[in-house]
Amino acid sequence: MHATYAPFARPLYVMLKPIGAVCNLRCAYCYYLEKKGLYPDVNRFTMSDELLEQFVKEYFESQTSPAVNFTWHGGETLMRNLSFYEKALHYQRIYGRGRQVENSIQTNGVLLDDRWCRFFKENNFLVGISIDGPQHCHDKYRRDVNKGPTFYKVMKGVELLKKHEVDFNVMGVVNDYNVDYPLEFYRFFKSIGAQFIQFSPIVERIDGKPAPWNVPAGKWGDFLIAIFDEWVRNDVGTYYVQYFDSTLANWVGEKPGVCTLSKYCGHAGVMEFNGDVYSCDHFVYPAYKLGNIRQQSLTEMMYSEKQQQFGLDKYEKLPQQCKNCDVLFACHGECPKNRIISTKDGEPGLNYLCEGYYKFYTHVAPYMDYMKKELLNKRPPANIMEYLNQ
Repeated sequence: MHATYAPFARPLYVMLKPIGAVCNLRCAYCYYLEKKGLYPDVNRFTMSDELLEQFVKEYFESQTSPAVNFTWHGGETLMRNLSFYEKALHYQRIYGRGRQVENSIQTNGVLLDDRWCRFFKENNFLVGISIDGPQHCHDKYRRDVNKGPTFYKVMKGVELLKKHEVDFNVMGVVNDYNVDYPLEFYRFFKSIGAQFIQFSPIVERIDGKPAPWNVPAGKWGDFLIAIFDEWVRNDVGTYYVQYFDSTLANWVGEKPGVCTLSKYCGHAGVMEFNGDVYSCDHFVYPAYKLGNIRQQSLTEMMYSEKQQQFGLDKYEKLPQQCKNCDVLFACHGECPKNRIISTKDGEPGLNYLCEGYYKFYTHVAPYMDYMKKELLNKRPPANIMEYLNQ
């Protein structure tokens, strides 16, 4: 173990899956639906009240920071009824003992109604909405169980969130189709009032081969560049794009807000409906199971040697081409799940999106240098807009 490695300098973080992989949609590219296959003998993929209480209690005990963030994820989180989350808040009040508590929940938005939105507003939930851009982009892959479109159902949910003044952000999956519409994609999110925007490039394999809906590596770079060029001239400090904010953080030597761009990982695990804990949301496979909360504490599992090594591997298993790269400090090889191709020298472990990231980081370098200088001089990085528009 390396003495200089501190993957848990940030608060220990465990995402909760109260309904496992169960979902009311059938998005073509979804990597999580198959996780139900891990539990072939289970008929009911729902977390018990007893397990929920144990998790809340242990999660508070594992936290060292004053503010404790609970993240609820799916599957589709709203397929658990409202009473489940009311119980969660009840347990948070009992075991939090006055500590600041934050709750965020990810949903596809289809099941949102006035009752849900009132609950989120009254209890200060941050709601993440999964939406892949305007209708022709969203409905390409995000379909319901009958293969019907879902865009208008999701937009109804967004309008309800706005009606009840619920804080929300958006998560857009970038695929082989919507990658060709970067500015339409970005402007759509601005038009619906989403100030906090996250992108997730789809990289999956089917039978060992890249999936047909994967975002092409080069186009991924072009997509980011097109949006960045509009953002950096008009929207810095008004709209927050996770990739751009995290890139700036790496430029100035701070921890980025997204684990994929960190040097190490391993601080963020996931707990399934039955108490099984895995190293990461993208590594819910038997080889990455850390244990079960009924037999081991969250702290024991998340600080275990196995999890420490998982975090170390993010850097240590990079191919030499990456370690010699002049923009390694900005991407750190991105997410290990995407390292599915080989370098020009035949070394495995190169990120599928490497070409696109390199294109993006070399393009934004002068802009990042300017914003870094502003930050170091205690001036807002948004000053870059005035500079560019002179």
